[in-house]
Amino acid sequence: MTPAKGMYAPVYDGPVLLMSTPKVKLVAAACITVLLLSILDINIVSAVSWKMVDDLDPVHGIGKLPWLTSCYALADCIVVPLYGKLADEYGAKPLMIFGLGVFTVGSLLCGLAQNLTELIVFRTVQGLGAGGLTAITLVVTGILFGDQEDEASEGPIKPSNAVGIGASVMFGLGLALGPTLGGLIADAMNWRWVFLLNLPLLVAAFLIIVFELKMPTNPVRRKVDFLGAALLGGFGACALLVAEWGGARYAWGSPTVLSLAAGAALLAVAFVWRSLTAPEPLVSLALMRNSVFRAMMPMSLIAGVGVAGGLLYVSGYLQIGRGLSTGRSGLLVLCMAVGILASIPVAKGIVTLFGKFKYLLVAAGIFQAVVLLLFGWLGPDTSYWLIGLGCFVLGIGMGQSLGLGLQYMQSSVAKEDLGVATSSLRFCQQLGATAGFALYSTIVARYLNGHLSSAAGAADVNGNLDTGALSKLPGDQYRAAVGVFIDATNVVFIVAGVVSLAAGLVALAIREQRYREAAPGGGAAPGGGAAPGGGAAPGGGAGTGSADTAPAPAVGSVAAPGSAPAVGSRLAPGSGP
Repeated sequence: MTPAKGMYAPVYDGPVLLMSTPKVKLVAAACITVLLLSILDINIVSAVSWKMVDDLDPVHGIGKLPWLTSCYALADCIVVPLYGKLADEYGAKPLMIFGLGVFTVGSLLCGLAQNLTELIVFRTVQGLGAGGLTAITLVVTGILFGDQEDEASEGPIKPSNAVGIGASVMFGLGLALGPTLGGLIADAMNWRWVFLLNLPLLVAAFLIIVFELKMPTNPVRRKVDFLGAALLGGFGACALLVAEWGGARYAWGSPTVLSLAAGAALLAVAFVWRSLTAPEPLVSLALMRNSVFRAMMPMSLIAGVGVAGGLLYVSGYLQIGRGLSTGRSGLLVLCMAVGILASIPVAKGIVTLFGKFKYLLVAAGIFQAVVLLLFGWLGPDTSYWLIGLGCFVLGIGMGQSLGLGLQYMQSSVAKEDLGVATSSLRFCQQLGATAGFALYSTIVARYLNGHLSSAAGAADVNGNLDTGALSKLPGDQYRAAVGVFIDATNVVFIVAGVVSLAAGLVALAIREQRYREAAPGGGAAPGGGAAPGGGAAPGGGAGTGSADTAPAPAVGSVAAPGSAPAVGSRLAPGSGP
């Protein structure tokens, strides 16, 4: 039996129909909604945090302000590795239901919090759920909405690869739109609605996942390395606190920051030791031998550092440097979101032109680097059209590195490692972004401290920029203060551009064969690795021809071992490059 093909094809487990096309569409909508909400809540609070403090604890709340974001990021980061491994061992659906339930309860409690301490505790609960949603939702889309092959059936199990790409791209959209939406909601209503507006969508998604999601069975059961997960989570917690507190709450050379850095280093060494000695390590040795996985981890970490500069300081430049409102600056940042959506057709063209998927990741780094380096020369009168165009191109690079890069990595690993591979990538992205925010905040603070002078008037408070005083300054003092801030953001953009270029160059380390166009009908050319209909031919590989050329799978087909996946396709399980 060969299941029907199409963008939203039914999902089968062998000959058994699991989900019809209408149910696939319904589950797809629920997955993308959940993913977007969980990612939005990572940074949506940053836009309304001052209003929360003013409402809940105006006297002592400023000292607790960093914990509103730190507690969420810490909880998220600690549980992500464990969620991924548990999903591989016990199935993604129960883990997704659990994470969705925790996130929904946390959102409700945050909206009802009566003081800042309660809000911090409830944000931690929300983060524990979000850590599962951002990892497990991508695992679900990687399994259901990417091509799979079942040895017991005659044809591939056909879900919709396009939904998998769309879910991946939601990661970039959530990062780009979070602060803007938070500010608009808080201005139009109340900061509590940032959390309460989640509830109807979360409840609807919960019911859909519980009653409609049907996953292919995974008969393999292995031990879960809880010690390895604890070591990795502890390393992530220490590293995040170093990034959050270093240079802000504590000096970089303070005992607190140095102790956390030493703890992170020791836990990292202990995790590597555990991975080499445990009978069932959290990250399997087979996964570590996968060249795509090995390259994507450091690339995602470095790319996260680069992306942080564009996400945070484009908005800062527009709102402080140019005096735009949250809503007007959000319209320009929206160009970045449009670019993320446009990254899919751009990616197809790059893969077709250069013949290797890794050049897509290289191009992503180049796109981001060029725009950020050009942003290093922004001034107080730069055309908004040019800024919008730059944000659009920056979004294309983000969509390729954060979204399609994830799909590429998922395509290269065995199905039994999909959960831990996805969560590991998510873990590295978050660590990189958090480190980037800390790095750029330190750069801006030191630049302002060294360049603000009496010319900035009341806006200069012992080397710190008082943004609340800007609107009250005379023209000359306003231009002086804003000019120093714009110069500081320019330094950030230049550093972020260099980092983004480094991330793209890391992708060159991926060992990948160049592929050629498939023969008409979706299969490989005669002698190639894919049989007509898109499945892998018995013993398929590159077939005859040169050693560095393999047949390209059609979009939506199962890639032959050793070939590059087309945009939207999935490698056969266990056939990484």
